[in-house]
Amino acid sequence: MNKFKHLSQEQRYQIEALFRNGTSQTKIAAIIGVNKSTVSRELQRNTGKRGRYSGEYKAAVAQNRTDERHRLKRKRIKFTESLKEEARKFLVVDKLSPELISVTWKKQGKEGVCHETLYNWIFTAKKSSHWRYRRDRELYKNLRHGKRKRKRGNYRHTRGIIRERVPIDQRPPVVEKRQRIGDIEVDLMMGKNHKSALLVLVDRATLVTTIEKLDGKNADIIEQKIAKRIQRIGASFFKSITFDNDMAFANHYKIRDKFNIPTFFTRPYTSQDKGTVENRIGLIRAFLPKGTDLNQISREHIQNIETKINNRPIRKFNYLSPIECLMKKLGVAFMT
Repeated sequence: MNKFKHLSQEQRYQIEALFRNGTSQTKIAAIIGVNKSTVSRELQRNTGKRGRYSGEYKAAVAQNRTDERHRLKRKRIKFTESLKEEARKFLVVDKLSPELISVTWKKQGKEGVCHETLYNWIFTAKKSSHWRYRRDRELYKNLRHGKRKRKRGNYRHTRGIIRERVPIDQRPPVVEKRQRIGDIEVDLMMGKNHKSALLVLVDRATLVTTIEKLDGKNADIIEQKIAKRIQRIGASFFKSITFDNDMAFANHYKIRDKFNIPTFFTRPYTSQDKGTVENRIGLIRAFLPKGTDLNQISREHIQNIETKINNRPIRKFNYLSPIECLMKKLGVAFMT
């Protein structure tokens, strides 16, 4: 069965010239390479019925009419309202980017839309005053771009000497490769007026993230939190821990000695030395923006955020989540 094709503008000009010369419809069809019924239907539809062009076929008029019919024809809407509702949830609740929303639909086997369509929808709604976009005008605020300002130095208290501090340049080269599980970066995410904080630990290889709500920010409390997390997971999992120079981590050597885990410290005012945990904190900020009083946030809500982050697809892992990446690495480890 031949696939139907619309007449081109060039074919319509051929029809006009041949029809004017009295060529039969059968012969016209043979010359332009279409079925006779196509020529017959074209002439019936676009030959002038009255006026100065009555009985004449004009290619330009026929093309204009065809273009107008296609413009007005009811089109299949791919980005349906149900997809929009799901996209709103992904953006507002799960804090997924348009790229990750599109990937999630593909992984679910669902016919969604691409990330360009999602960005176009979000920014059209932002700029439009039409009532149709009223519900979606604030969606752009859920995008992560352009929200963070560059830090100028470390705003936390760093005075004092951290006992037995080992600089990051003495960290084993294997840590930089991000291939083995258990090389951890640690940092604090501060809340409103720096009076509340979360303890964030991230595995460099898989980006698996753990979040602990702190009852205080002194070194003893943080040491206890990290120790409990190590005991819960198992000390054999941890190969190294990298801190920044906050005095909150001054008891690092107690963790090192108790669990036999090497500890290292970043260069002062050099956030890229712990870029992995900085990136994950930026993602946590999508759920808990700056200025949030973290003392008012329940542990259950923090656990829910941790779950969402660890099940979020990541581009560099070919859109596997951190948990899926961890399971894959553990599977390889058990097989070797």
